[in-house]
Amino acid sequence: MKWPQPWRLRVIGYLSCLIALNAASAREFFVYFGSYTGAKSKGIYVSRLDAATGRLSEPELAAETKNPSFLAVHPNQRSLYAVGEVNDFDGKRTGAVSAFALDPKSGRLTLLNQQPSDGSGPCHLALDSKGRCVLVANYGSGSIASLPVEQDGSLGKAVSTIQHTGSSVNPQRQAGPHAHFITPDKSDRHALVCDLGLDQVLVYRLDAKLNTLTANDPPSASVAPGAGPRHLAFSPTGKFVYVINEMGSTITAFAYDARRGALKELQTVSTLPSGFTGSTSCAEIEVHPSGKFVYGSNRGHDSIAAFALDGKSGKLTLVEHQPTQGKTPRHFAIDPTGRWLLAENQGSDTVVVFEIDTKTGKLRATGQAVAVGSPVCAVFAMAGKP
Repeated sequence: MKWPQPWRLRVIGYLSCLIALNAASAREFFVYFGSYTGAKSKGIYVSRLDAATGRLSEPELAAETKNPSFLAVHPNQRSLYAVGEVNDFDGKRTGAVSAFALDPKSGRLTLLNQQPSDGSGPCHLALDSKGRCVLVANYGSGSIASLPVEQDGSLGKAVSTIQHTGSSVNPQRQAGPHAHFITPDKSDRHALVCDLGLDQVLVYRLDAKLNTLTANDPPSASVAPGAGPRHLAFSPTGKFVYVINEMGSTITAFAYDARRGALKELQTVSTLPSGFTGSTSCAEIEVHPSGKFVYGSNRGHDSIAAFALDGKSGKLTLVEHQPTQGKTPRHFAIDPTGRWLLAENQGSDTVVVFEIDTKTGKLRATGQAVAVGSPVCAVFAMAGKP
């Protein structure tokens, strides 16, 4: 029997997905941990994650560098990039961005070069889908920059730098701009920036050839005054954007028009249990690879809030609050198979492994944890045989 063309494509696609999922379930991944350096940390650490069991190996120092608080892996898996969250680099009032070659067998990192981040206190960075440029957000100065990636994985000097201006309602935290996060959208046509100091998600056009950023029209979307947008995550379809608000302990859902780079608010939900009155703030947000769930971390309440995602409306419904078994979960990461969630407890120097129920979205503590000094970021890369 000869299948009609549309059905053949569907069957081939379905079989390809099964093969990819089966392969992913048997893989081993490197997990790189960014940190704030001090008595218990010297830089970037690496573990191996067994994707079949969720077991993490004991972390080893992959590269010594100062305050690598956020990391990103190149799409080709051969290099890794880290911010240096400092205010003084190479004698100038700026932070740093470092490029490392990634050894696919040992996981060790070798410094390729460093460039200024063109602003103080860089706290986040991301690459476009083809790995042509690194985008960096400078929290201290409230600015963003784009740096081209050379063929060998090293970084060129920034080709565009944009300084934010303005303030919002909280005089202690929002007297000026604080760019906290930057990422390209799924099409690489735009870059979205969370600025905690402005209570805005700013949108920029991203030039794929020049690697430059320019203001978009419309230029931004706002969250509630004093909410303090920190990080965001796209749904797998790219149709929805979820912004976690650090100061308001909320998540704001937006519909996203990728052609125009326009955001339309759909809903804002609390990340905390009803009646909770303690001191807390939000940190990280991720959408599950299936597109069925959204997770956000609460520091102070020390939990992961899990939500079900309605794929048609984009709206969220609370599933549960899961304690992270540590203090101050500044970051967490879902592995590429979608089975494991790693919670990084900055205040207790631990990374705790949870299993994700892919039907309900609930988290189950596995009893596995490793020690990392002041962990604040985790990213994955394919691991070769040692």
